[in-house]
Amino acid sequence: LQDEETRKDYDYMLDHPEEYYRHYYHYYSRRLAPKVDVRIVILVTVCAISVFQFFSWWSSYNEAINYLATVPKYRIQATEIARQQGLLNKTKEKGKNRRSKEEIREEEEEIIKDIIKNKIDIKGGYQKPKIYDILLFQILLAPFYLCKYIVWNCWWIYCFTIKGREYGVEEKLYIIRRYMKMSQSQFDSLEDHQKETFLERQLWIRENYEVYKREQEEELKKKMAMDPRWKRYRRWMKNEGPGRLTFIDD
Repeated sequence: LQDEETRKDYDYMLDHPEEYYRHYYHYYSRRLAPKVDVRIVILVTVCAISVFQFFSWWSSYNEAINYLATVPKYRIQATEIARQQGLLNKTKEKGKNRRSKEEIREEEEEIIKDIIKNKIDIKGGYQKPKIYDILLFQILLAPFYLCKYIVWNCWWIYCFTIKGREYGVEEKLYIIRRYMKMSQSQFDSLEDHQKETFLERQLWIRENYEVYKREQEEELKKKMAMDPRWKRYRRWMKNEGPGRLTFIDD
């Protein structure tokens, strides 16, 4: 009875002895309740998710590097850079330091991948993982991001709503991205010539974007109409699709 809550339950039992089911519930709920601090459980869970995130992103990044190393365009460029820097010549040593063809090939492959990592900026879901993007740091930096967002919105309202300034390139691309409902990483993964097309067509203007959106929808419909797989699907939906009832006379 040293615990205050337990003492309250005991006093209540003395005053209401007839409520024995309630007394049993309180007794076993306290006896079997976990003794671990909930904050520790949350912290461990967040850390585990963060570790899984980081290694998962790192695996995706390595997969992207391995794929780019097989693309002739990037492989030829990386090989040429390696030759200019004299990296490939070092792998072909003679005398006692001479190695097997397999070892030389593996080292050349690693050199090419390192050059691709340093020279090519991979964007989108396969970009190089950053420790500040994991859940743990996102939670810790949430107050900073919130303040930054509020300041940015105040700046936007002051510059473009109150002062009436013209949009710059970054502001135009931001508005276009919002219209397209794309995340920053998705928008960054687009090719530069696509973004130039967006600017040329002035898609930051709502009316122009609506026209562009209708054009893209029509083009998608034409592609789907010409796609043999989509034709087979439509034919299947028409003849044997779900919800179709047939009655066969015995």
